[in-house]
Amino acid sequence: MRLGYYAHHHGSGHCRQIDKLATLLPTEVRKQLTVFTSLTPDTYTFTSIDEKQIVRLYAEDERADDVLVGRAGEYWQPASLHYSPVGNSDIQKRSHQILDTIYQRGVDLMIIDVSVEVAMLCRAASIPYLYVRLPGVRDDAPHLNAFAGALALLAPYPRPLESALTPEWVSKKTLYLDFINTEQRKQQTYPDFIREIKALTADEKALSLITENKNKNAPCIVTVIKGYGGHKAIDAKLLELRSLLPNAFIISLGPIDDDKRSYVDIAIQVSDVTPFIEHSDYLLMACGLNAVAQAYNYATPLVVLPDDRPHQEQEVMAQALIHEGRALSWQQFKTLLSGDAKMDPNGLSANSPAPTNLVSKSDSTDSAALNQDDTSASQAFMQSTTQYPTTKAWFEKWLLPRLELNPAC
Repeated sequence: MRLGYYAHHHGSGHCRQIDKLATLLPTEVRKQLTVFTSLTPDTYTFTSIDEKQIVRLYAEDERADDVLVGRAGEYWQPASLHYSPVGNSDIQKRSHQILDTIYQRGVDLMIIDVSVEVAMLCRAASIPYLYVRLPGVRDDAPHLNAFAGALALLAPYPRPLESALTPEWVSKKTLYLDFINTEQRKQQTYPDFIREIKALTADEKALSLITENKNKNAPCIVTVIKGYGGHKAIDAKLLELRSLLPNAFIISLGPIDDDKRSYVDIAIQVSDVTPFIEHSDYLLMACGLNAVAQAYNYATPLVVLPDDRPHQEQEVMAQALIHEGRALSWQQFKTLLSGDAKMDPNGLSANSPAPTNLVSKSDSTDSAALNQDDTSASQAFMQSTTQYPTTKAWFEKWLLPRLELNPAC
């Protein structure tokens, strides 16, 4: 089957997702993949997909000459769409781009990441599609219509992190791909990591804290990871973090407000956060999908500070991580460090719903990843699309047996 992939232009994560998935295809099959996006080449550079395979779509912004604006209000806005300007020539052109390319290149199956409007365009044109379902509460009519119109839904996260608020039929129609991490990172030993840290600062007093805390079996290194989607909420916690752990060596990765730099020992930006994830005693981070995917399979305890996002994306992911015992909320973290509450054998408050299998790295010598085989589900899915001559055969023989839901025929 020939695959097409629609990657939404908000952020680079959607393009990055298909870039990772494409690496799981055989080289010759990968060359037949078509990616549709209105993201510009200078915003995201694909590493596994050639530019000639990318269809750069017209933007879908509202225009001054629109007959109706994109969100026209009651009695003028279809309940099945989030955004639908009328008379918008750019959207007319991009719709033609999508449909013409699907026809000309013989695309058999579309994967939509994410757009209710593109999903409805495909369904109306009788084009089979799979819909990427991100975390969060997506129980509005447009999302549910897009879900219902898909052959199946794809969740780029593990099933245990599914929200309890998700409708049962949606879960049953979902293929869980786990976190998709295809980059091979070079392992760094703890001594090498410490040497790297020492090369980043001349503050001998701060560096001595690492050794002192290690000898005391106390948290040595706390890393705060932030992205460019928003970091002020996490930065606002840095003063309190310093008060809670006055002797810890605190590292800030990513952007930081200038007036908050004094609360950390190092503020830097790096291309590879893996050594910091692996060798820190705690990680403070928001709950963006890519960040969680990188940290999830390591033993390092997570403290989650979700950003405010549409559909409660990060709040829902944070609650799932906490419920599974993989993370602490900020309040649970403070309770743990305060020592003024009764603690269970794992060091957590017995009076609050805290994780039961989370321990500080200082209590464990295992800093390796908890599970290295994190691409098997996504790899099985991608490879399955190469094993059947038609979408119908793939749908009936591979996909349906894996879903807990069947169409009523």
